Amino acid sequence: MFRSQDVPAEERLDHWRALLDRTRSSEIISPHTADFRVECRLMELGEVTVLPMSFTPARYRRSPQMIRRADPERYHLSLLLDGQMALEQAGRASAFRPRDLHLVDSSKPFDLRSSGNRELRAIRGIGVDFPKALLPLPAHRADELLGRGLSGREGVGALLTEFLVGLEQQADTLQPADAPRLGTVVLDLLSTWFAQVLDAEAALSPEARQRAMVERVLAFIRQNLHDPELTPSAIAAAHHISLSYLHRIFQRRSQGETVAAWIRRQRLEGARRDLANPVLRNTPVHAIAARWGLPRASHFTRSFRAHYGLSPREFRLQTLPEHYK
Repeated sequence: MFRSQDVPAEERLDHWRALLDRTRSSEIISPHTADFRVECRLMELGEVTVLPMSFTPARYRRSPQMIRRADPERYHLSLLLDGQMALEQAGRASAFRPRDLHLVDSSKPFDLRSSGNRELRAIRGIGVDFPKALLPLPAHRADELLGRGLSGREGVGALLTEFLVGLEQQADTLQPADAPRLGTVVLDLLSTWFAQVLDAEAALSPEARQRAMVERVLAFIRQNLHDPELTPSAIAAAHHISLSYLHRIFQRRSQGETVAAWIRRQRLEGARRDLANPVLRNTPVHAIAARWGLPRASHFTRSFRAHYGLSPREFRLQTLPEHYK
């Protein structure tokens, strides 16, 4: 984690430039040089690097001379979460608003800058750096994405957006052993999304398509845990795949856990969190269970006890602070 307040004000911009030079050197221009502020977390997920960041509005320019001096041969995908940005690269110019994404190629000049009338507000976003060689698409097709605004509000783009936001939110709880698999998931999601945007899905390997399908299935399940009719058959139908294919790709990802078992575990975990929440202390146990797609109170109690060793009511009494009991 890099925080500009940890270094003297006059050195902040230089420190930020040095950090960015690890993946792509660029000229940084800001009207706030005297008090440049930035926070950036560096998450190294195998060969993929994810960078949640917040920074003072600035302009980033990479010139042909910089490229000739050093080119790391990397792509940089940026998800904008707050603020406004504009990008020029590969003869295209686009403006970006929150939940938009854009792709930059380190081998081509670019001009990326804050825009709009919010010059004093921080720009917030999440970056993804990865070697160009890892993208399973022809370079000339990937070039079609440069300088374009890509929406992260629907389809696989939305799934990638939520996954990146979730990585930032869970950064403190992730373990080093999780890193390579998480990096693979990020790369599979963005590769699948790019291929769809370019109508080039045939270029993806079957393994990449399968892993991306699993992530879509998991997102669909999380969004529909409240529905008692959420079954493996319904999930397969919603994704236009066979039930046997769903079971096969899911068990590869979950080390043998079935779809139904994963759904049950997520529901029980959601109910457990709600039972421990003081704000919900007056909500009946059966209402909490129904909220998580478990409308049969007796079945919920048996399942909860088998999983946690206590009945739902016993768990609530044990976990709520004394003054709430």
